[in-house]
Amino acid sequence: MMDVLVVDDSIFMRKIVTDILATQADFRLTATARNGKQALELDAQAKFDLILLDVVMPVLGGLETLGELKKRTAAPVIMLTGETNQKTVVEALALGAVDFIEKPTSLMTVKEEWINNFCARIRAVSTHHEQPHIQRKTPAAVVTASQLPNLQKKTKAVVIGASTGGPGALLNLIAMLPDELKMPLFIVQHMPKEFTASFAARLNQETQVTVVEARDGEKIEAQVYLCPGNQHMTLAAGCIKLDQRPKLHGTRPAVDYLFNSAAAAYGPALTAIILTGMGKDGTAGMKTIKQAGGYTIAQDEASSVVFGMPRSAIENEVVDEVLSLEMIGRKLRRIVG
Repeated sequence: MMDVLVVDDSIFMRKIVTDILATQADFRLTATARNGKQALELDAQAKFDLILLDVVMPVLGGLETLGELKKRTAAPVIMLTGETNQKTVVEALALGAVDFIEKPTSLMTVKEEWINNFCARIRAVSTHHEQPHIQRKTPAAVVTASQLPNLQKKTKAVVIGASTGGPGALLNLIAMLPDELKMPLFIVQHMPKEFTASFAARLNQETQVTVVEARDGEKIEAQVYLCPGNQHMTLAAGCIKLDQRPKLHGTRPAVDYLFNSAAAAYGPALTAIILTGMGKDGTAGMKTIKQAGGYTIAQDEASSVVFGMPRSAIENEVVDEVLSLEMIGRKLRRIVG
């Protein structure tokens, strides 16, 4: 049973979340707060397994509250946000929030799709550390220090896929990049369209290299491209292609579309990285990349917020190497610099 603290200044939003949690056998609403000050007082009195935190509140706002919470608790914090809070949400992710959930468009009639997504997101984050460690074979090929120069010489592009917990992981990786790239780096992060422009701008602040939200038809250069929300990103003929074909694995953008097209475009000169996230998006693409002679890396369980996507790739034996987020950052820096 997971003890949950809900922090939101809207009595309607608190009621929605309270009613949903009451229907879930593995969650228990332990307390509610109307603002950040109350939340910090409650946190000092009790231990919570999960905190749902509004972005905009009176007395003490979401960012200030999050900053204080991260100093005193290891409980995962998920931000609850409206449509107009993009930059604030991105800052919250940089401060250590593990995910964010957009509030329903109408607090009077909440759709079942929203409820199902809400439950899946909080369950994926809150139960991660309770999952048994997977039993896996040693990856088929693990690059050694002596082999790294060959990987550096061979790689002409890098693709990265991420979902839940990905923004924080990506901020860490981008901050470790060298001052200049010798190849393009393409990222698919599961994120709504309202947030990707702000997230690309935030990534750009963390590095000397250029990070942009990708545009349809633009020529590929040695910089970092983040796929826009609600678009699939593929690569062809030296250009980026964006489209709105149906969702894959329930999401748009999908990692598999990028990975599959990149395998066709770069063949053995491609390195792929799958990061934290729930589901199995990226597994099929990693398989395609390996079959084309490319190199594949997965984030390890200990450093993942949610081990779903890396777990799927590892269990399907399409991963060459499993590394912590820090080690991925170090390797990525040497490959692209």
